[in-house]
Amino acid sequence: MDSTAVGSTPGIDSGKDFQQFELEDEEDSPYPEVRASVSNIDDPEMPVLTFRALFLGFLFCVIGGGLNFFLHIRVPAPLITPLTVQILSYPCGKFLAHILPTSIYKTPRFLTHIGLPSEWSLNPGPFNIKEHAIIVLTVNVAIAPNYALAYSITLDKFYGLPKGIAFDWLCLITCNCIGFSFAGLCRRHLVWPASLIWPQNLVTCTLFNTFHAEDDDGSDGSLTRFRFFSYVCIAAAVWYIFPGFLFTGLSAFSFLCWIAPKSKIVNQLFGVTTGLGMSVITFDWSQITWISSPLIIPWWAEVNIFVGFVLLYWIVVPILYYTNTWHFAYMPISTSVNFDRWGQFYNMTRVLTAETTLDEEGYLNYSMLFMSTTYTVVYALSFTLSTAAIVHTIIYNGKDIYLKIRNVNTEMEDVHAKLMRNYPEVPDWWYWAIFLVCSCIGIATIEIYETQLPVWMFLLSILVAGAYVLPGGYIYALTAQLITVNLIAETIPGYALPGKPIANLLFKTLSIQSLQAALLFIQDLKIGHYMKIPPRVTFMVQLTGTLVAGASQLGVKRAIEILVPDVCSPQQKAGLSCAVSAVMYEASIIWGIIGPERFFGSTSPYHTLLYFTILGALLPIPIWLLQRRYPRSWIKYINIPVMLNGSTFIPPATGINYSSWFIVGFIFQFALRRFRFRWWSKFCFITAAGLEGGTILAAIILFFALQLPMGGRLQP
Repeated sequence: MDSTAVGSTPGIDSGKDFQQFELEDEEDSPYPEVRASVSNIDDPEMPVLTFRALFLGFLFCVIGGGLNFFLHIRVPAPLITPLTVQILSYPCGKFLAHILPTSIYKTPRFLTHIGLPSEWSLNPGPFNIKEHAIIVLTVNVAIAPNYALAYSITLDKFYGLPKGIAFDWLCLITCNCIGFSFAGLCRRHLVWPASLIWPQNLVTCTLFNTFHAEDDDGSDGSLTRFRFFSYVCIAAAVWYIFPGFLFTGLSAFSFLCWIAPKSKIVNQLFGVTTGLGMSVITFDWSQITWISSPLIIPWWAEVNIFVGFVLLYWIVVPILYYTNTWHFAYMPISTSVNFDRWGQFYNMTRVLTAETTLDEEGYLNYSMLFMSTTYTVVYALSFTLSTAAIVHTIIYNGKDIYLKIRNVNTEMEDVHAKLMRNYPEVPDWWYWAIFLVCSCIGIATIEIYETQLPVWMFLLSILVAGAYVLPGGYIYALTAQLITVNLIAETIPGYALPGKPIANLLFKTLSIQSLQAALLFIQDLKIGHYMKIPPRVTFMVQLTGTLVAGASQLGVKRAIEILVPDVCSPQQKAGLSCAVSAVMYEASIIWGIIGPERFFGSTSPYHTLLYFTILGALLPIPIWLLQRRYPRSWIKYINIPVMLNGSTFIPPATGINYSSWFIVGFIFQFALRRFRFRWWSKFCFITAAGLEGGTILAAIILFFALQLPMGGRLQP
């Protein structure tokens, strides 16, 4: 029987002696954190690619991908995370195992070569851990918000240059599948070595093992995880009706602005929309999780992020604003919108030609571009982070990364790599074929549609992404820090194709999305490695899941464009203001239309921002020296890249997103983890999933049942 067979009889694993699959002398991973999270045994006969795993995987791709696109353009809104899918799919799988028939069918032989089992059944037995992993692998990357769709929205709604659903689909597939091919070609360096443990995957594996080892949980009368999840989900959904519709003041809880509505300073400091959000509190879970879930991020990281935020945005920003540095006082203190020299919104039509390129004479006669205080600080952070992340990685992890690169092909296999030898590996030519086909699709797309991007720049954008896959993968695998190439992806076309914003945006999209997809696909491959999923099965579900979710996202995008005429408007009643695309649009003005040479030139006030790259290179060094001098002090928890990176969500995020996030993080990740560890270990992640699931469910129901037909009003 094929190693991925879905079983010849129900209950195939009941009473089975797994000792035959264990390696001699209970061999295990040399890393204690892996030993604590990942099983060192495998059953190659366990059903994997079953009907119910594929059905649930594709179902969650359609639902999760579509909903995440809707939520991604809404402010505020949480996203459906892989953790949510991991928890929700478990009871669904158990339910299908209970109701589906157990008949057995034969698979055509030619389909077995791509990973399909030789025999299959709608119900091959109890819902098992590998089926559960297949569902998560199918959706993990697929449902994530896609930068290519944000690019499409920017063209449609901000530039008024809609390209059509065919262009959107080709662009999405090109980015994701090129990233997919990069991931597969780098797997021997980033997935197979035992030393690359991918710590973020250990939480996923722990939950898998917890779910499938506790079928009898609650038999003693205690509260089960799923009952608790149900209670939290229902409560979160009911509560969201208040901040999400009936009394939205609970969401933007600016109570001091209510007291002094005419005070300019009070509104600047405590306001939410264009203020610093010093009101501290919000009662809207979608606001609390705007930057991430505070129930999942480690406490030390939350402290770093919040300290960085307070120093930069609640101390430095007011100083810059009230001293009128770079004319900040003539603009709102916090917004991603750009302004002209009269303090009005920057009028793009005055500096663009009919071909959407820079009108140099119009620009000289009109105005240079000015940014708000917080938007300028974000750029300063980006320049600082671009070098700080590299220097931090070199001095903290450089030796380890060098040793891993040098020894990657000679490193002895651990137990997980040995167990994975039971399954046929994916030939490299499969990944090369996808890369070549998608590259050709990408070239054809930019040639057929007017994108301002020449073929050589398309190839360069792919080269930029590919060059960062290995170093970015090593950093991500060892430090859990996901690097991006935003500055590089904006600077290269800014200098190479000055005055062409559409080309700048597309180059940036191709580089960023391809790299991000590659790193997330590699993370998925490591989950499959830990869970002993046949590589060809992982290949198939990752690829098909991406296509299914992409189609769902495009369908939802088209439906919203038809049903919501004012989508992406700042005053959109349901909050569908497209904040990410708005930031992309404003960035394209700086990098694509005006260009870095003008905007950061020696005569520009923003020229100073370039020196923050030097500051970023220097910042980690004194912290590293202090940590070596005082290795047991609190200084060891300072992490400059985390501190800087966590503060880059403003704007459109605001102060209450950080302060409320930190308060909830303190309760769960410090107090409960320290003083109620048993409760925390059993229910913390379940609480996060329940709050996310309930809030998302309520947000969707409110939008389609009330806000869309009633225009956001209580009465039609």
